[in-house]
Amino acid sequence: MIAVTTNDLPGYRVIAVYGEVMGLTVRARDIGATFTAGFRAIGGGELPEMTQALYESRHQVMGRMVQEAVAKGANAIVAMRFDTSEMGQQWTEVCAYGTAVYVEPVDPTNQYTPVQASSAN
Repeated sequence: MIAVTTNDLPGYRVIAVYGEVMGLTVRARDIGATFTAGFRAIGGGELPEMTQALYESRHQVMGRMVQEAVAKGANAIVAMRFDTSEMGQQWTEVCAYGTAVYVEPVDPTNQYTPVQASSAN
């Protein structure tokens, strides 16, 4: 699945538009992570516990958005965006949304090949 923040996909033409797709999660803040992050915040700098929680949330909502696009028959998502908001003092909503489309390469010999990222452990 190709997912881009742009409104078009260079080298491809949109054959069909299936409409908006989204993935959504609402997360409660972990009391332990919040407590630890509170101490870290005193000195300033990055809060790794909160960074990890947001990273996991974005990964989850991207997956849900892609599943919805696949169910509609799409092979790409254009104009993809993230949105976050707080719900009360303990919950955070994270949403990924975009437009599900079916694309074809303008030049059939120019096929998109996803690059797999390697994880460094």
